[in-house]
Amino acid sequence: MKTTIDIPIEELKDAMRLTGVKTKRAAVLTALIDFNRRRRMAEATRVLGTSNTFMTPEALRKARLARRTA
Repeated sequence: MKTTIDIPIEELKDAMRLTGVKTKRAAVLTALIDFNRRRRMAEATRVLGTSNTFMTPEALRKARLARRTA
C-alpha cells in the first residue's frame, strides 16, 4: 500500500544506519516490525504477569560455569 508521510530525514538516516538496511522502505518496515513486537511483548507481560521463579543472574552464572566445568 502506498502512503505519503513526512519523516524527518535525519531520523530516517539514523534508522537506516542502525538497522543496516539500504532502503527507506526497509528502514520503515523494520521499525514497524520492531514496534509491533515490543507492543505485543508488553501486552503479554501485562496479561500474563511476571514470575518470581526465574533464576537470578548470579544463579544463572553459577549454572553456566558448572556446565562448562562438567
